[in-house]
Amino acid sequence: MSAQTVESSSTYHGDAKSDTKNPVIGLIVFPGFEVLDCFGPLQLFNTASLSVNFTLITIGPTTGPINSQYPKSTGFDGTGKKVDYSRQSSQTIISEYTFATAPHVDILLVPGGLGIRGQEDAGDTSVQDFVRARYPSLQYLLSVCTGAIALAKSGLLDGRKATSNKAVWNWAVQAGPNVHWQPSARWVEDGNIWTSSGVSAGMDLTYRFVWFYWGPETAVKVANSIEYAPHTNADWDPFSVIHKIPGADYNRSLVDCIGPAQLPE
Repeated sequence: MSAQTVESSSTYHGDAKSDTKNPVIGLIVFPGFEVLDCFGPLQLFNTASLSVNFTLITIGPTTGPINSQYPKSTGFDGTGKKVDYSRQSSQTIISEYTFATAPHVDILLVPGGLGIRGQEDAGDTSVQDFVRARYPSLQYLLSVCTGAIALAKSGLLDGRKATSNKAVWNWAVQAGPNVHWQPSARWVEDGNIWTSSGVSAGMDLTYRFVWFYWGPETAVKVANSIEYAPHTNADWDPFSVIHKIPGADYNRSLVDCIGPAQLPE
């Protein structure tokens, strides 16, 4: 594509339904969160905050520092391979609220990461329980990467279209047998639940969401100010081919997926 205008399979058209002038965006964090799942979207939101109004808060199992390292020194990745995580570098983010104390949220973002696997291993359902409880009061629910697994286990994706990280596709599919998983999608917009493919795809979903919620001018300004070239075709994730996902479109080009953001002609 020469002009990076947004292509989407969304059933929405035009501007999003914005019920508040200052929506509250909640970012869920947990031990073992994927760094770019959080900080990629945060970069776009932070830059957008120079032009539009919203409040952004972080929510976790506890308040205080939450580390991105896998909770155990050894464990299994999303493909079932045993991995030594003791050597992994990590970063910390501050959780301002717990699941029990979080205020009203309009837009909730759920990242993925190895911590999703850790929650499974520990029988910890706190993320999916919180998401399920808050969903009725949300304007929009967004997930990045394996964050969709928490959504699937909450039951909120049953009967909906969704996508997740193509590198651990089987894990996602097994977590949500009643979900209409989209093997070639970079991100999926199904009503007010949006899900993205792996890690960096969260930035593409966020770019599209900023475009949708606050308008093309804001989205393009944000992308170009941080020199980010968005992938703008929701229905095409070339990593579905790289990871040999069943149902991937092997006739699609693996190039020309991205470029500088531009307004529609």
